[in-house]
Amino acid sequence: MPISKLLSEIPDSYFGKTMGRKVEHGPLPLINMAVGIPDGETPKVIVDEFINAIQKTENQKYGAFHGKDAFKQAIVDFYKRHYDVTLDKEEEVCILFGTKNGLVELPLCVVEPDDYVLLPNPGYTDYLAGVLLARAKPYSLELTSENHYLPIWDNVEDEIIDKTKLIYLTYPNNPTGSVASKQFFDDTINRFKNSQTNIVHDFAYSAFGFDKKNPSILQSEGAKDTAIEVYSLSKGYNMSGYRVGFAVGNKEMIAALKKYQTHTHAGMFGALQDASTVALNECDDFLIKQNEIFKNRRNKFEASLREANLPFEPMKGGIFLWLQTPPKYDGEAFVEYLLKEQSILVAPGIPFGDNGKDYVRISLALSDSALSEGASRLQELAHLYK
Repeated sequence: MPISKLLSEIPDSYFGKTMGRKVEHGPLPLINMAVGIPDGETPKVIVDEFINAIQKTENQKYGAFHGKDAFKQAIVDFYKRHYDVTLDKEEEVCILFGTKNGLVELPLCVVEPDDYVLLPNPGYTDYLAGVLLARAKPYSLELTSENHYLPIWDNVEDEIIDKTKLIYLTYPNNPTGSVASKQFFDDTINRFKNSQTNIVHDFAYSAFGFDKKNPSILQSEGAKDTAIEVYSLSKGYNMSGYRVGFAVGNKEMIAALKKYQTHTHAGMFGALQDASTVALNECDDFLIKQNEIFKNRRNKFEASLREANLPFEPMKGGIFLWLQTPPKYDGEAFVEYLLKEQSILVAPGIPFGDNGKDYVRISLALSDSALSEGASRLQELAHLYK
């Protein structure tokens, strides 16, 4: 079967390759801690609106390419209410068919071949595909535990910065669970606001901030001159199957994304937009509850690991814990060991960048009983770390 040279040079998506595959494991019941699919149900008010909206005649036909006015207004109102950020619903909002689509499409819209794009290492796996599809040059943005997985801009060579047209950031960070402060975003915007470099902040885990609320990059003065933020409904609202998100911010990047979408999509299903409008307008309390659920899970799971002296990165936000591997194992070897010996499936760190080589990513998107059992099984491995 034919495949283009460009596509053949792009690595397979790690989760596209592994999700749904049959897993061979040891004798214990399998605990799948590899994938960050929220385990709770979508709030009833959202589901009810979706059921009702499907039956509306207007939603059974083509709609406006760039979305319903009510949905765009809900996005504007949500950002004003939660972050005190003012948005123009026509020029600074782009509806996305899942945030992954927008994050992968963006380089095709805003960079040229051979431009540099800085990618967080470790960071979400599929940013790389978008850069390679645009024939741009990915460059590793080194993130380390010592600096709480925040980049140090002065450590990036000037000649690289001069060639960089786009930077990906993601906080709370997937996979490390680290977070960013408003001061970090202020400093970052000040560093790049008068340059040719634009920024995209992946805010997929915005709802999950355990010590304090996660800031939006758009709260920083001048941010809309150089940055967009990509927001997902998948995690906070338990709506991963709906595939709805949006990008907000810099109007030139928003316009580019919208132009691209006019050639690849013919508008989002109206019933999805109606359900998402209800989510943004009526479910603020649910976001608070969701955060509390995962904060409690974080507290209990980390306490179990500390009890056994297992090394991990403190989880400040998001839904993933970043666990260091035992001395004789890299991430991929430890994944196989956990499957065979403890019937636990986790994600190796290496797909998130070579700085993840000696880590595995553990999802807390499981029931309390499954997390408790998983923690108990991990405690049995304390001898491997000695």
